[in-house]
Amino acid sequence: MQSLPRSVPNDGIERHDQVKTIFSEIAPRYDLLNHLLSLNMDRSWRRLAVDQMGWEAESSGSFLDACTGTFDLALELGDRPGFRGRIIATDFACPMMVQGARKIVAGPITPVCGDSLALPFPNDNFDGAMVGFGVRNLSDLECGLRELYRVLKRGKLLVVLEFALPPNPFVRMAYLLYFRRVLPVVGRIISGHPWAYRYLPESVEEFPGPDELGLLFKKVGFGDVGWTLLTGGIAAIHWGKA
Repeated sequence: MQSLPRSVPNDGIERHDQVKTIFSEIAPRYDLLNHLLSLNMDRSWRRLAVDQMGWEAESSGSFLDACTGTFDLALELGDRPGFRGRIIATDFACPMMVQGARKIVAGPITPVCGDSLALPFPNDNFDGAMVGFGVRNLSDLECGLRELYRVLKRGKLLVVLEFALPPNPFVRMAYLLYFRRVLPVVGRIISGHPWAYRYLPESVEEFPGPDELGLLFKKVGFGDVGWTLLTGGIAAIHWGKA
């Protein structure tokens, strides 16, 4: 009997290729599972992340949504009253964007199949950048943050929405019980994928906490770095100025 691959591979090419495979294969059920497994809280988290962007100062500007998936974060910005700019939405798992394409036919969103470790844009190109639940999946987190810094105009903001581990020990215990026991079973049943939803909790547990991620933001050049915890700390919004 062939054993299942480890859910969170080592950094490098192995992780890069496995993450790309996971999200390509679960694309048809991705939106349903996102809302179901987050108890629909992901919608309000995205609203708060876009609120943090301060896009109103550049309402006709050009914005990047990296690791866009099926465009939910890009749509949250594009649907805001008064937004007159454009959003370039990138992802290296192109089947995810194909799955979400029906949602953006009339919006200001341009999809680009591209890797966040080597973004296909010139330096100082965007008036803002955002990533929703994507930086955790980068095979080289520091490289990805450097790329996001590179393509931002100086003084412009990067906002990252990502899962976190709750600081309260009792909330953390309940959260990890759900993540380790409930989520993989429900995810496997609905998606039909044998191990993709084991990857999610493992990737969250190994991801840097807010303090460590904030230091990495500063290391690659971002200033005015900060973060705020959401819903008891099960998610967080991070930001920094290029």
